[in-house]
Amino acid sequence: MIVRMMKYDIVLYAAERERFIDSLRQLGMVDITTSGWEPTEADRTLLLEIENRAKALLAFDAIIKEGKSSTVAVDSTDVFAHYTKAHAEAQAAKGEIARLEKSLEEWMPWGDFDTAQLNALAQAGVVLRYFVTPTSTYNKNIEQWSESFTVALVSDKDNMARFVIVGNGTEQMDIDAQELKSPTMSISELTKAVKDCQQRVQSAEQTIVALAAHRDVVERELEQLKQKLQNVRIVATADRAADDMLLVLEGWAEEANASKVDAMLDASPNTVYIKSNPTPEDNTPVKLKNNRFARIFELVGNMYSLPKYGTIDLTPFFAPFYMLFFAICLCDAGYGAVILAAGIALLLKGGPKMRQAALFSTVCGVASVAFGFAANSFFGMTISDAPLFEDLKFLDFQNQFFYASLGIGIFQILFGMAINIVMTTITYGFKNALGSLGWFLLIFSSCAAGVAGMVGVEWYSFSSVAYLVTVGVALVLMLLLNKPSFNIFANFGVGLWDTYNNITGLLSDLLSYIRLFAIGLSGGVLALVFNSLAMGLTGLDAGIEQFTVGTLFQIIGASAILLVGHGINLFMSTISSFVHPMRLTFVEFFKNAGFEMGTRAFEPLKNE
Repeated sequence: MIVRMMKYDIVLYAAERERFIDSLRQLGMVDITTSGWEPTEADRTLLLEIENRAKALLAFDAIIKEGKSSTVAVDSTDVFAHYTKAHAEAQAAKGEIARLEKSLEEWMPWGDFDTAQLNALAQAGVVLRYFVTPTSTYNKNIEQWSESFTVALVSDKDNMARFVIVGNGTEQMDIDAQELKSPTMSISELTKAVKDCQQRVQSAEQTIVALAAHRDVVERELEQLKQKLQNVRIVATADRAADDMLLVLEGWAEEANASKVDAMLDASPNTVYIKSNPTPEDNTPVKLKNNRFARIFELVGNMYSLPKYGTIDLTPFFAPFYMLFFAICLCDAGYGAVILAAGIALLLKGGPKMRQAALFSTVCGVASVAFGFAANSFFGMTISDAPLFEDLKFLDFQNQFFYASLGIGIFQILFGMAINIVMTTITYGFKNALGSLGWFLLIFSSCAAGVAGMVGVEWYSFSSVAYLVTVGVALVLMLLLNKPSFNIFANFGVGLWDTYNNITGLLSDLLSYIRLFAIGLSGGVLALVFNSLAMGLTGLDAGIEQFTVGTLFQIIGASAILLVGHGINLFMSTISSFVHPMRLTFVEFFKNAGFEMGTRAFEPLKNE
């Protein structure tokens, strides 16, 4: 359900802006419109400060979660500045380590050397130049090179020849080899420098661990900066009047809280406001209020968009379908039990921020266990093979569910169309819903006639008068009454065009539901394959006549195959079970239900 809002147009003195905004924040019930805000350079700096502190909090949270501790003493008066310095030090040291290790890898094959002696030789006019080339190239050209230069081979490891040419440093050397820059540090010096940098990294990280104990200081700074940014956005987007002496703000509050907002505004000196109901032209913020079950699936709907204010929240309507579709795609009680266990673990250990995701996993896990059991599958094994369940009747998913998936698709499409008809009638009047009603009647009556024919009901078969009359009414609504503001000829033309679009669109929508069957079947087949591989490759499919050491290795091998195979299949099946129901919701159901996207969520000013 979309919470009803009230609109407030507020006029106040610009000089009292900060006091007034603080009052709104203390109340915590009013959302101020800041649409169209363009940040200045100073605003971008403020945004960067907010982002950097948010990153610092993420780093602190990771440290706290891992249970790290440090004995380093730190100053808690400016935690973020100390964190920034320590983080920069660690990053710089890590970059230096990467550079040094690259040099170490490059010069290690040359062996250790004394750079002081190399510098002394260079000062005396003896310069060593360093080259590397494939050994085959070196062997091919060494005689020619030796005629012109003094060449000394240093190493020929890894099929690469490393050699030096002795000269005075001014020779022109056009040879088939890559010349390296002269080394500035020896192997031992490079190794020591790497260790020094590693100690710098360790010291900086220990400082960061110690600072994590004071994360609340950074969190308070972050909230203050966010409030400052809110103030900046409000002032930047507010209308000004009377030579900038007055500010005109647009605010929103829940209708249920309007009396409290009115009291606060009435008590605010030098403030004038007008309260009104939102209009279709307003960019009204949206807040959802659903029951406990539907609230879980707001997580899914928010990935697409909030509904537009004045329309309908489809969350309670798609929630049962999504849960069912997830279970169908997973189609295994064992896999469902893993998802359920993960949801319960997340519910117990994940904290308040993960509660919605934990409940979502738990609900989908329960549905998957139930459907997987009905489909006679537990980690790819047939449940009915167990003596306890051999007398139960299970769903033959492979042979029976293809048409069932089409039936589910038709039902959800018709359900979405019915919602669209009701909402159009409420919002724009019944006459504007006649075209959609015609399509609903055509599809529903055709499905009813098909079912009637299969069960032997003659009075509503495809050739019956009742069916033909229903189709006739539907065609009139579709082709002649779809646009009340158009004349009959324009209606007919628009109706024909809509007929083409709807037929192709509905056919595509319906075929999408076949993937429910395909995804569930593919996951089940892969589970069977991994079971067969585990038993067949280890020879356990022939049974165990006598337990030996070899049998133990067979069991270990089969367990490894099962663990890896079912792990991969569970991962892929879970992704498919999450994504495809989402697609059916956002594309097929939302389209047929007439979903309209909202542009902003209701976010009242408040002190965190």
